[in-house]
Amino acid sequence: MSFPGPGALMRYVKESQVWRSLFRQPYPTTSRTRALAVMNNVFLHLHPVRVKRHAVRYTYTFCLGGISFFLFLALTVTGVYLMFFYVPSVTRAYQDIQSIGTSVAFGSLVRNMHRWAAHLMVLTVFLHMMRVFYHGAYKPPRQFNWVVGVVLLFLTLMLSFTGYLLPWDQIAFWAITVGTQMAQYAPLLGSESSFFLLGGIEVGQGTLIRFYVLHVIAFPLLAAIFMVVHFWRIRKDGGISGPV
Repeated sequence: MSFPGPGALMRYVKESQVWRSLFRQPYPTTSRTRALAVMNNVFLHLHPVRVKRHAVRYTYTFCLGGISFFLFLALTVTGVYLMFFYVPSVTRAYQDIQSIGTSVAFGSLVRNMHRWAAHLMVLTVFLHMMRVFYHGAYKPPRQFNWVVGVVLLFLTLMLSFTGYLLPWDQIAFWAITVGTQMAQYAPLLGSESSFFLLGGIEVGQGTLIRFYVLHVIAFPLLAAIFMVVHFWRIRKDGGISGPV
């Protein structure tokens, strides 16, 4: 009977230590080890240890929430790429949009991906809200998460609205003119909100820079924060709600 040499034994100890440093729990073969593997992993612990049977059916949710989150990530990646070639200036914005489609590598593809992902995100978020309402997932104890979802719907619409002005063409100019004039009829702070969005009394450089900052910084940051809260509440409420 042969025994491993000191070198082989040392390699075995080092390998086992490396393995244990990466995977602190044994292979999950029982309910206890499966629970420990989920709870002690920084990624897996975001999901419940057990998932209800209806939650894994695609036809129950159609993965509308996951698709909306994926589209948000696609918009973030494509938006960052477009920011390298766009200057929020009334004298350059339209020319920059034209050069993105003609002179920038994959510019037309990325811009169209960004535009269609924005349209699809508005649609999928709206359908997701309809699915949640239809299944009664807004009822206690999930009413707080329903409010968070309504805020995310509003932020999605605002992201689409603020991005509409950035090409600085005639369609965008007059659409934002009508939109900001509608804000004047809001109760209490109608005139103030319209002046804040315009940066003055008419659509101009102040309007473009405000919409640019809101589109690339303020609203995406708020949406990311509320998404984290949204996912956390789903986890704390026991996963996806069941049929009513």
